[in-house]
Amino acid sequence: MSLNESKVRKEIRDSKRVLIKCGTSIVTNEHGYPSLVRMGSLAESISSLCLAGKEVILVSSGAVCMGRKYLRKKQMLHSTVQDLRMEIERGDNTGRKNYSSSCAAAGQFGLMSVYSSLFEAVDLSASQILLTQEDFNSPVRIANLKSCIDNLLHLGIVPIINENDAVSGNLGYTSDNVFSDNDSLAALCGKAFEVDAVLLLTDVKGVYDRPPSAEGAKLLPFYFGFEATADTPAEIKRNKSSEILFGSKSLNGRGGMEAKIAAAVSAVTESKVKACVIACGSELDTISSILGQKNDGKNLGTLFINRDYKALWDEAVAEWEGVNKGGGEGEKERAVKARDEARKLGRMEYEDRRGILECVARKLVEEETVEVILEANGKDLEEAAERNVDEQLVRRLKLTRDKLQTLSTGIRQIANSEDPLGVVKSKLEVADGLILEEQTVPIGVLMIIFESRPDSFPQIAALSIASGNGLLLKGGKEARRSNEVLGEIIGNCIEEGSKGKVGRQLVSLVSSRDEIASLLKLDSCIDLVIPRGSNALVSYIKSNTKIPVLGHADGVCHVYVASSASAEKAAKIATDAKTNYPAACNAMETLLLHRDTLDNGTATQVLRSLRLAGVKCLAADNAIAEGLCDASSTCRKFEYGDMRCQVEVVDSTEAAIEWIHKYGSGHTECIVTEDKEEAEGFLKGADAACVFHNASTRFADGFRFGMGAEVGISTGRIHARGPCGVKSLLTTKWIMRSRDGDVVGEMGEGGKEYTHKIL
Repeated sequence: MSLNESKVRKEIRDSKRVLIKCGTSIVTNEHGYPSLVRMGSLAESISSLCLAGKEVILVSSGAVCMGRKYLRKKQMLHSTVQDLRMEIERGDNTGRKNYSSSCAAAGQFGLMSVYSSLFEAVDLSASQILLTQEDFNSPVRIANLKSCIDNLLHLGIVPIINENDAVSGNLGYTSDNVFSDNDSLAALCGKAFEVDAVLLLTDVKGVYDRPPSAEGAKLLPFYFGFEATADTPAEIKRNKSSEILFGSKSLNGRGGMEAKIAAAVSAVTESKVKACVIACGSELDTISSILGQKNDGKNLGTLFINRDYKALWDEAVAEWEGVNKGGGEGEKERAVKARDEARKLGRMEYEDRRGILECVARKLVEEETVEVILEANGKDLEEAAERNVDEQLVRRLKLTRDKLQTLSTGIRQIANSEDPLGVVKSKLEVADGLILEEQTVPIGVLMIIFESRPDSFPQIAALSIASGNGLLLKGGKEARRSNEVLGEIIGNCIEEGSKGKVGRQLVSLVSSRDEIASLLKLDSCIDLVIPRGSNALVSYIKSNTKIPVLGHADGVCHVYVASSASAEKAAKIATDAKTNYPAACNAMETLLLHRDTLDNGTATQVLRSLRLAGVKCLAADNAIAEGLCDASSTCRKFEYGDMRCQVEVVDSTEAAIEWIHKYGSGHTECIVTEDKEEAEGFLKGADAACVFHNASTRFADGFRFGMGAEVGISTGRIHARGPCGVKSLLTTKWIMRSRDGDVVGEMGEGGKEYTHKIL
């Protein structure tokens, strides 16, 4: 799970059986014609879900609206249709039923024809099921229907369900309270067919507290009003449909937002559906962002959570509270305060900044503090166990006394370093008595989004304090309690260590992901964003801010075993680079073997070592031809992050460098060779932030580079590259001092002459 995705969103994303309901406004345009763009995107999204192993049920409106188009074309030729329309205009309900029935009958055929063509284009099979209230009132029918749905899904066929409007006349069954529209039909289907999650697509982004077009309309990320208890926050209790102002319904559909809310509430209170989401179907990536693999940081739609799933409900409430603690000017105020305190910090002597760092280092190993930290971390671990969080993520989440001791040691190492501020980078005599200096200064305010590891918090904070920067941090939600305790400790140390000269607002913990979206807009207050997470997270941040971003999106690292490599060294280095920490960004993802190593036994020894360590080797083209691996790789540039790696055979060092430039990410590259000249050629020729000779790629780390810690690794070329420690969090300013009160107008022609002497 990446950092910008909450546990609630991940739970929905991990659903096995899902139901998607598309309203008329999504399936058709305003003229009643099918919207091929949206329907095509729907087909592609459903195909992607099915390929990912999900079972998808589609409830689709649109038949009546499309049928009206057909009947309008005929109304000048057939008086029957004209008569029906006249009856409707007179208010005759019989005419309305007959006309709507005719529209449904004509439109359903056209609707399914479009679906059939679009699904066939993405190699997907679909089936049509039309339902009436009798199907839900009869135990025999519902049992047969459920069996049919189960069989279709088992075969990979998508059931497309619609109300049989030809029978109901597009009026629903309000008198019998079975279902009155396709929203309530979707809720019934979710219950009957035991789906995990329901997605109701409409033409707005979700549930608003007033009509979306109204000034000040606020999108509700959660809707809890249907299930308030004594321990539910007062704000949530007020979040009820009675306090929501609804706008007008769609011109073509029969339902509206009230119907969708009622259906969503029904789905999560009367069945085992874990969650329901009301979201915008006009945005083509909505389905993949909510249910599929596209985790792009978009927390789309309004969520309804089933109270029976207590852990999920509690997580949703906690997330809602986090969202509502921020908002509006809160984020800007927080960033401004961090800047104000950072400016105070930057003016302080290094002994004062060092005092803060030493306080943090001391507190991290004091028994009383350690117990508080481990207790909070224990609760995070318990919750992770309840959620069956990935084992590697749990290992990163867990804090121990040894880890805290290591943290303390690293922070003391930072504190004992020389003052990084005010360092003179260059000094120039511009003219006699006119001196120019370039000095190091803090960048300003940093915003850092880091992975689940709570030990990253004090490391990053220490680097920021040492460099005189203000700091906004967003940690992984799975480490929420641990981060809150660490944040309290660091805040206390800022005030204690600086003797009250600097406030705790210098370092602020961002509590919700929604705050991030607001903070990313504050390019006037925040100077640098450093994301430490997945490719999706980094890409999202780069696409949604004007603030400079430092970091890397991929960690595709290579170990190249040259022809002269020592087999023992190559096996040891490659195995360590892959297995020491497979999820790390500096782990080896591709092993490149010189063709000669296939004949001299080196390749065999390296591959044997990897396999004995539990690594699954996947062959690229040349490795396939040589029969080196049982399975082939499907992507040449891929960050596995687990016990898999790609293997390829190359004919020369130049070919290895060419491969690295084509498929690498510019992170860390390694050559294993006994030929020093060849090694130097590789070190010079490989374009990456870190390039090693006979050393594991896992050495690419701030602590191992002697920086005490790192805020991240940068693969960019501007400002900083590689592991980023204190020096990477600095910029410079020019300071000019004049002895005589110099002005430009007096330079030259009898006045002072420029000397430009380097001092």
